[in-house]
Order: sequence, then C-alpha cells, then structure tokens
Amino acid sequence: MVSINVPNSVSRRSFVKGLATAGAGVLAAPSLHAQGANKEVRVAVIGMGVRGKGHFSSLSRVPGVKVVAVCDADKNRMSKYAKDGVLAVQDYRKILEMKDVDAITIATPNHWHASMTVAGCQAGKHVYVEKPVSHSLWESQQMIKAARKYNRIVQGGNQQRSCPSPQAAAKDIAAGKYGKVLWVHCMKLNHRKPIGLVTKPTPVPGGVDYNLWAGPAPATPIMRKQFHYDWHWQFDWGDGEMGNWAVHYTDDLCHMLGWETLPEKVCSAGGRFVWDDNGDTPNMHFTYMEHQGVPIMVEIRDLPHSASRKAPTVYKGTRGGNIIMCEKGMIRLARGGGKAYETNGKKVIKAYPGNAGKGHFANFIDAIRSGKKDDLAAEIATGHISTGVCHLANISYKLGQQATPDQVREAMGSHQDARDTINSVVAQVKANNGSLDPMQLGPMLTFDPKTEKFVGNMATQANTLMKLPQRDEFAIPDQV
Repeated sequence: MVSINVPNSVSRRSFVKGLATAGAGVLAAPSLHAQGANKEVRVAVIGMGVRGKGHFSSLSRVPGVKVVAVCDADKNRMSKYAKDGVLAVQDYRKILEMKDVDAITIATPNHWHASMTVAGCQAGKHVYVEKPVSHSLWESQQMIKAARKYNRIVQGGNQQRSCPSPQAAAKDIAAGKYGKVLWVHCMKLNHRKPIGLVTKPTPVPGGVDYNLWAGPAPATPIMRKQFHYDWHWQFDWGDGEMGNWAVHYTDDLCHMLGWETLPEKVCSAGGRFVWDDNGDTPNMHFTYMEHQGVPIMVEIRDLPHSASRKAPTVYKGTRGGNIIMCEKGMIRLARGGGKAYETNGKKVIKAYPGNAGKGHFANFIDAIRSGKKDDLAAEIATGHISTGVCHLANISYKLGQQATPDQVREAMGSHQDARDTINSVVAQVKANNGSLDPMQLGPMLTFDPKTEKFVGNMATQANTLMKLPQRDEFAIPDQV
C-alpha cells in the first residue's frame, strides 16, 4: 500500500496560507472546462466508511473518471482500495496539495463536511459532499460563500435530486396540477437498537489518528462502544436521525415544493425513550414547521413498532417519504418513486417512477466539465436549505425542557396532522414499555428566512446554536 502522511502540527490556517504562497490557489488552478470536455477527471475520496466505499464504486463506473487517492483518519479503512496506483493518504491536507487531483468527494463524519469543503474550494478542488452537507447552519452558509468566491462546483450528496420522480412531481406541483398545497408530512420510520452503555472512555482504535478524526469537533474521550458510525447519535459529531435519514426526505420536500428559503416557524419535541445508552440524540423526534403559511410535520422514529414486534412502524400508510396534501390531490413519494392520488388517498391520478438518483455522481462530473454550477442537480445552496430544515429541528429540540404530551399538543397548535403525530408517538413509546417522563419540548422559534437569523422568543439562545465551537487547528475562518 502506498501511503502519504503529513505532520499533525500543520494547522488548517497555515496549510491554506501555504497553498496561496506557493501559487497553488484556485486562481492558478487549471479549469477542466478550459481544457476540453474529454479530459480525465481525477478524484480523491475522503472518508472510506460505507458511504466512501459507495463513492469509490460509483465514481469508478463514470466514464472519464479516475479515482487517484483515498483518505481516512483510520488507516485500516484504506488498504483495500490502495492499489493499481491509488494512493492512501491519512491526512486530507495532503490530498489538497496534490495538483493532479481535480475534485474531492467527502464521506467523513458530519462534523468534517464543511471544513473540508471550504478548504477544498480554497485549494482549487471541486467538491462532492455527503448529506447532511453541514453540521450547523453557519457552516453551510460558509460553504456557499467559498463555492462562490473560488468559483468551484460543489454538489451535495442528496442523490434524490437526480431522481426523475421528485423532479416530475415538482413540475406538476409548480404548474398547479393538484392545486394549493394544504399540508405536508415528512417522515422516516426506522427500527434501530441502542448503542450500548459505557461508564468510562473507550480507547482509540489502532490505526486511527484521533486528532484527524475529530478535526474541528471536540476531541473529547470516546464514550461509546463502537467508534465508527455510532457518532451519528452524539451531537458533538452527528446530527441524529434528522441529519442521517430525514435529510433525504426533507430534500425531496424542498425540491417538490420549490423551496429556496428555510421555514419561518419551528417547534420540536421528542426524546431518547426506552434506551439506556450513551447516545444523546432523540430516537423519537417530531417537529412542527411553517413555510409561507403551509404547516409541515417532519419526524423520525427509531423505536420498533412495539416491544413484541421488532420492525419499523407504519404511520399513515408509509414508513418513509413525504405526504403532500393538496386541494385536488395527495402525493406520496419516497426513495425510488411515488404516486399521486385523489384526496381520499384511494384512486391513483399519476405514477412517479424513480431510480433513487443513480446518476448523481455522473451529474457532478458533467458539471465539472461544463464549468456551470447550474448544471448540478444538488448545488450546495439547495443542500443548505434541505439540511437547514434538520438543523432548525435540532436547534429547537436542544433548547427544550421536559414536558407532558398535553403541553406538546398545546405548543404545536391545532393542526390535526400535528396532533395525530403526537398521539401516534405517545402510543408507540407506550407499546415499547417506555416512559414518557423524559419527553422534551423545544420552544416555538421564529426564523427570518431573509437574514437567516432567529428573531423573537429565545432568539439569542437559538442564534448561538447556529454556529458550533470549533478547534482552532481545523476551524473554518469567518472570511473564507
């Protein structure tokens, strides 16, 4: 295995400054568009977990693309791919120094997405970044600024944007085929298990550079049994199921309704029910939102249907996707396709077949060749909105206090779908022999979509959570 390392003492700021000093900044970077559409696009994949492996495989099937390097803070994850001239690089900063790398794809833990994207743009690389595109609202704002300043192609990993089903539904809704949108329910109902409980820190696995793994996030002792993946369920590094699975369907929601701004109202509730483990993200999380007057419920559930039935529950006829109720029809759409029905949900009006966005990486490469960000299916600005919906939900939840189901019903108002959701969640927790005592209710927050700041009740506390603390070595600068 060919491997490359750089000293951990190299800070992100000094590294980027060094690129500029050496004349390797974006202004000096050759453009593929200028060199011709047939030039080979050379890509490095950063983060070699499950998604990174998918990146490697998908990119290898795109004509005219060559994966030239893989990168991971865990050396053990790279050996399978470091052959046939593919370099294994533990420190991503070395990837950014490689002049023969045109683009990077980022499949790291969430807390790394924004920092690597900004640094990639500064180094003249085009970027494909997994969902959720950021770990905070401020981060994705900075990502957009970097993409614009350095004129880079930046694609979010919301592959449904390359799927024909939400594309077709979006056109029909915009054309008024189903009339006015009345309400929306966006959901992902899973069956997960607790991550286990440790009472003292677990050791860093062999082969892992923990400083590089933690990056801009806290490098605190590891309080979970499984090092990889289970960071999803700890807010320091992950964003819970909202940022893990719901973000796919919030993206479909934003796509089909043509959202270019974030919701104006948000109120979250939920809790980590039944489980006694080291996770701190909710396993039942439901959020009431309003966008331009349309009421929306966004929810995730990770508990099984019941203590005796270990499978995902079914709510309103589905386990995942969006229900969009309109004046003249109802659309049900999930990954892979959907249908429009008459308002009673029985007679099919139109089918929306899909392919789960299989051409998303090819779309990224095509946009690199054309040099046009508008050719992207999921340009970073759209990822900012769909990921931002999840961040708003988490911010309200984090500001929450213990509450009863009746207090939650009162806070979320008279919208019938909200009340149905609350009642269903309460029943499911009880069916799993769980207590509702730890139910948490966040405030009803008001968000100004023009300034992208909270206003009114608890705005100061909410705005503070828009930007998370970052370690200096890997911090994103205020001025990108």
